[in-house]
Amino acid sequence: MPEEELLYDLAELYKIFGDSTRIRILYALSENEMCVNYIAEKLSMTMSAISHQLRILKQARLVKYRKEGKAVFYALSDDHVKSIIEMGMEHICE
Repeated sequence: MPEEELLYDLAELYKIFGDSTRIRILYALSENEMCVNYIAEKLSMTMSAISHQLRILKQARLVKYRKEGKAVFYALSDDHVKSIIEMGMEHICE
């Protein structure tokens, strides 16, 4: 059995996936890196709502960002994030 702290961290990670807005953002970013205004437009949401959720996703190390001049582009942190989404989708579609 893993240590209690690791199990707690795992539970915290899965809590992040418990919000449909964050799932929608992660799903959009699985297709391509995007800036906040494009994510907001694609999901028909405000930029402030997207920024708030991106902050949570960054803290959980699920998304990363890069700056290009004044523009900030977001992407999934790594292939593990995409795999988690794909496996979850596969499971619910069975």
